[in-house]
Amino acid sequence: MALDPDKQRQRSARMAELLARVALSDQQAFAELYRQTSSHLYAVALRILRESGAAEEVLQESYVNIWHHAGSYIAAKSQPLTWLTSIVRNRCLDQMRRREIDTVTIDDEEQGMMLADDRPSLEDMLLSSADALAVKGCVERLEAGQKQAIALAFYQGLSHSELARHLGQPLGTVKSWVRRGLERLKACLDGVGLER
Repeated sequence: MALDPDKQRQRSARMAELLARVALSDQQAFAELYRQTSSHLYAVALRILRESGAAEEVLQESYVNIWHHAGSYIAAKSQPLTWLTSIVRNRCLDQMRRREIDTVTIDDEEQGMMLADDRPSLEDMLLSSADALAVKGCVERLEAGQKQAIALAFYQGLSHSELARHLGQPLGTVKSWVRRGLERLKACLDGVGLER
């Protein structure tokens, strides 16, 4: 059952007032804010995390954050409950990221150790060296603009518009250099038999 608009406005005004008092380190206001919002915010955390212990932990972290940062709430930007909910949601997302990092299984570790011990054979190293020489030879055949644009895009990760600014050239010219240069590289590398 939804609250009528007048009651919602009163409730929001009351929460905004409580947040303002919390920003001034008013413990009674903080306790009242907790009583009014904790069940809603817990439900949000539980819905995202699907685990009561994790939801309780996030809720506790969120209220610590609210206590320390209540002064950053701006009533003109959002409703108090929306602001509080976003804090909980962000904490939940942080918790989920931490879980992903912590969930490395023993099998994954063993597999990682096996991969780390896989050293390339002498033949692989020679082929890799030959490939590098072939690539270098093909790059040397490119026009100066193509070579520079591809090198900047590959090694520095510049976008087409960033390349255009960096090289002081029109965007269309830079796009053409990159496209034609990559086509020439592909044709050259296909010709030297790098497709094994």
